[in-house]
Amino acid sequence: MKLLKISTNFILMLLLLSCSEKGKKDNAVASVKKPNIILILADDQGWGDLSSSGNTNLNTPHIDSLKAKGASFENFYVQPVCSPTRAEILTGRYFTRMGVYETSSGGERINLNETTIADLLKNAGYSTAAFGKWHNGMQPPYHPNSRGFEHFYGFASGHWGNYFSPMLEDNGELVKGNGFLVDDLTDIGVEFIEENVKKSFFLYLPYNTPHSPMQVPDKYWDKMKSKPLNLLSEDNLEEDLRFTRAALAMVENIDDNVGRVTDKIKSLGLEEETIIIYLSDNGPNAYRWNGGMRGKKGSVDEGGVRTPFYIQWVNHIEKGLNIRNIASGIDILPTLFGLLSLPITTKKPIDGKDLSPLLLGESMNLKKRLIYNHWNGKTSVRSQQFRLDEENRLYDITIDRSQKNDISDKYQQITDSLIIAKNNWEKETIQITKENDNRAFTLGYPKALYTQLPARDGKAHGNINRSNKWPNDSFFTNWKSVTDSITWNVEVLTDGHFQVELYYTCPEIDLGSIIELSYENSKIAKKVTVPFDPPLTGKENDRVPRMESYVKEFNILDLGVLVLSKGNGSLTLKALEIPGSQVGDFRLLQFKRLD
Repeated sequence: MKLLKISTNFILMLLLLSCSEKGKKDNAVASVKKPNIILILADDQGWGDLSSSGNTNLNTPHIDSLKAKGASFENFYVQPVCSPTRAEILTGRYFTRMGVYETSSGGERINLNETTIADLLKNAGYSTAAFGKWHNGMQPPYHPNSRGFEHFYGFASGHWGNYFSPMLEDNGELVKGNGFLVDDLTDIGVEFIEENVKKSFFLYLPYNTPHSPMQVPDKYWDKMKSKPLNLLSEDNLEEDLRFTRAALAMVENIDDNVGRVTDKIKSLGLEEETIIIYLSDNGPNAYRWNGGMRGKKGSVDEGGVRTPFYIQWVNHIEKGLNIRNIASGIDILPTLFGLLSLPITTKKPIDGKDLSPLLLGESMNLKKRLIYNHWNGKTSVRSQQFRLDEENRLYDITIDRSQKNDISDKYQQITDSLIIAKNNWEKETIQITKENDNRAFTLGYPKALYTQLPARDGKAHGNINRSNKWPNDSFFTNWKSVTDSITWNVEVLTDGHFQVELYYTCPEIDLGSIIELSYENSKIAKKVTVPFDPPLTGKENDRVPRMESYVKEFNILDLGVLVLSKGNGSLTLKALEIPGSQVGDFRLLQFKRLD
């Protein structure tokens, strides 16, 4: 009996130890660190703006290295302009489904019922950050901090007017940047990597270059400004060589910053556990060498929508792997989740494909796949072999990427089938347009401390004019009469008290105007007593004359506390008294929730 008791106790001890070890293993499996993700997005860089694409006019060794050490998609497509592409990358869905139809004034916003890649990764335990150009909604809950990104530093608007220590925001708070913007964004990105070495992180770096204004540090411009260009656009009569040199100098600056990111990953020993992606958001922003493809930014032809796409994951993705299957920005989210072996728990179906098998050396049957490109009422369709353009001309891209030989008559059946597919896609996906968009600008989101209402989103009445026809970095000027006003159609999401700051300029001779801000029955007013009349800036840093507004510094006027009640209405800014010739210029309102 004693022996039996000892044996029983021994067996029980073994079982307990076994269960304990199993529990440790289960906990270890549960706590295994998922691979990090770094997604780098250039702005207005063409497919041809890299030395890895064959362009001898510049040198991009760090970006090229991502291709050499990882995989490249030879036929990767995005949309013709910024906001649509960004929306698709973030959600895995066609932008036409999501309320995106413009690049400004509210038409760039992703509907609030959409789920972003940052939402999903944050829920999976990732630290998430976006540093750069957001361009998919400014006011919370459209703001990146409300779309899954725990840290946002950059600007939420589209093009920006100054790239040297400009006004930016840090989690909604308005701040001043530090040096050249792409360098500054990379500085913050590197700090984020260092802070999250032991955690899984998702770092989104949507850079703002080579989008105009064409500003770049002297180091890069001095190297490029007199350099002979060996390759020119086939439309070289329209090519502005100074603009081309500026764009290429900006890309070389991007390349150095990509190198800073990859060097940091390597020095921290994170190469094998970090997926790094590099691509651009559309075709080149001017005619320059682009592999002979037709079209540039804004076009639904090959040149407007084809981008380099490089993905590196050391010792997981084969070095130098070249994938010829057509792919798209909508594929990024599902492909990453395939690589991570994570479920996609979105409320709406994903349009993109999980292409992770291709990256891991497996085959996929994608012969019948179609990819759609759309902008400004024009749609083209890309199959593995053909592109049907917006005028229903057909091209065999495998031998005619320049789209010079229309073969629609020769392949009538294929042409007809692609026309039907295009029409069906437009009917199915195009939902919100400028004509039927009833979304107001949101104010008072309970989870956000700050909300910004810029001139970009306002409507001017009376004498007031924009500083430029392109709204994104504009301000209002020519405010001369008490009958002039600026209004915003807003939806106040919750009741609250808000400290309101107004950003203005006013010469000393025109001091004394009383400015009133009102919403429904709530009003606040303040007199302008401090002169602030700085010059316009930007021209001194521009390598090429710009299309956008020049910018300047703005002073802050504390308007006081505005009480807002939940509901829809018109927020109105006007002057009660104007003792001088004008009120001054207006840039934005910043609201800070007090309760």
